[in-house]
Amino acid sequence: MTLTEQAAIERDKQDPLKDYKSEFYLKEGTVYLNGNSLGLLSKRAEKTLLTSVNDWKEQGIDGWMNGEEPWFYFSEKLGRKTAPLIGAKPEEVIVTGSITVNIHQLVSSFYKPEGTRTKILADAITFPSDIYALKSMLTLKGYEPGNHLVQAGDPKGNLLDEDSLIEAMTEDVALILLPSVLYRSGQVLDMKRLTEEAHRRGIIIGFDLAHSIGALPHDLHDWGVDFAMWCNYKYMNNGPGGTGGLFVHENHFGTEPGLAGWFGSDKDKQFDMAHEFTPAPDAGAFQIGTPHVLSSAPLLGSLDMFEEAGIEAVRKKSLALTTYFMELAEEKLSGLGFTIINPREEQRRGGHICLQHTHSASICKALKASDIIPDFRAPDMIRLAPVAFYTGFHDVWRTVDTLASIVKNEEYKDYTNKRNVIA
Repeated sequence: MTLTEQAAIERDKQDPLKDYKSEFYLKEGTVYLNGNSLGLLSKRAEKTLLTSVNDWKEQGIDGWMNGEEPWFYFSEKLGRKTAPLIGAKPEEVIVTGSITVNIHQLVSSFYKPEGTRTKILADAITFPSDIYALKSMLTLKGYEPGNHLVQAGDPKGNLLDEDSLIEAMTEDVALILLPSVLYRSGQVLDMKRLTEEAHRRGIIIGFDLAHSIGALPHDLHDWGVDFAMWCNYKYMNNGPGGTGGLFVHENHFGTEPGLAGWFGSDKDKQFDMAHEFTPAPDAGAFQIGTPHVLSSAPLLGSLDMFEEAGIEAVRKKSLALTTYFMELAEEKLSGLGFTIINPREEQRRGGHICLQHTHSASICKALKASDIIPDFRAPDMIRLAPVAFYTGFHDVWRTVDTLASIVKNEEYKDYTNKRNVIA
């Protein structure tokens, strides 16, 4: 495959998803490669947000039942529309909470230590908030996290060996929480295999889908995954702090929520105001408080695009973009100090490219000065996410060409090699 600039332009012309780029608010001349941290606003997401704002404006409290998009059933509707992206039944998904709140909810619901089976298994390189939540849950249950939280893998590494994760599934483990895609390296874990191995040992297993939902297909129901949670502000483009989501396999319907709240009630009984909790019969039971309507509404517009395009087509383009990025990097960045950290195999690679470099922080600042928006992770990682909906092949070509120029011309030396407050 030719790697010329003109060839990249031609590939963009043939891209079946190319028209979606114009639906996003992207400054002209800017390449946005930080969608693995915060996705861009689309015109459809803006429209559905404004619909809910207008329902509030025109209807006041009647927006709960009489709005153009009634708020009382909004979380359930969004859950049904999300379900195909993760291979779930509609009733197994609810849009609610934040990712960390949902970790607390689901772990408190499914972590049931008994006898010698008291430990929680996680990995050593997962996102910190997951570990904070797990340690908190252990403490609340009366267990010392230092003794009861097992973290598999090398804490200084970037990839996980699934065999070592399985070896850590010992008879004293009660629950497992792992990422579907590692936030640093973009490695995809074999969720089907890990679930089968956990269940073979009688262990409940859940996954944090923060870096996979909206980027690649899942089959959570058929794999038998017990529970999952995610944020919707990355590849799902729901906006900063946008409402998250959770999945509970139908096998666990009827499980008492660890953190009960009135919006987890059966809808027909919620306003009876009884002090006896009657949970919803499905994943809706794991809601806690009143839905964050204005932080959920943009997701409706975003999901419309996923329904149109299909997650398989999104994944196909994402893989093409990241493959192209690596091919260009091997040609243009050779000898310039970059190391590609993410897996090369398509089935093991998520939606972002991960480059390691001694001067990563200053290189990221130089990229931003060139209107290319990257993501830095300490101590030396550059994450670049060519999101299928709004990134083209020429965007990738320009990015790699700019990276080469920044290092060759030592432009990075104009910036401190230290992260900003928000990296």
